Amino acid sequence: MINIGLLIIRLVIGLLFVGHGAQKLFGWFGGYGLKGTGGWFESIGMKPGVTMALLAGVAELIGGLLFTLGLLTPLAGIMIAGTMLMAIVKVHAPNGLWSTANGYEYNLTIIAVAIGIALIGPGQYALDSFLF
Repeated sequence: MINIGLLIIRLVIGLLFVGHGAQKLFGWFGGYGLKGTGGWFESIGMKPGVTMALLAGVAELIGGLLFTLGLLTPLAGIMIAGTMLMAIVKVHAPNGLWSTANGYEYNLTIIAVAIGIALIGPGQYALDSFLF
């Protein structure tokens, strides 16, 4: 049952991050694409905005895909946690902990999940288990 639980966690978190990356990179799923996301990044002091949006989008898309597949799971966890840490630092920290005030509660939860899975492993139903 542990392996099924790890698979469920990886699928949900990983696929959501694939979606977030696709929003930033391609404007899919209601996203703003590189230009729109880059403009917002510029407005919060992340320059050059389009380059930063590209880096964030790639980290989310590739990190999410790797996490979903359970491939290079420690790297995937770092990529996901890194994007969430940047979101905390640049956007949510001044608002405090709670999501109801646009705080960093959600981001911190994702960091805990990503690093936790990276440390304990992706489980039996993962490419890492077959390859390594």
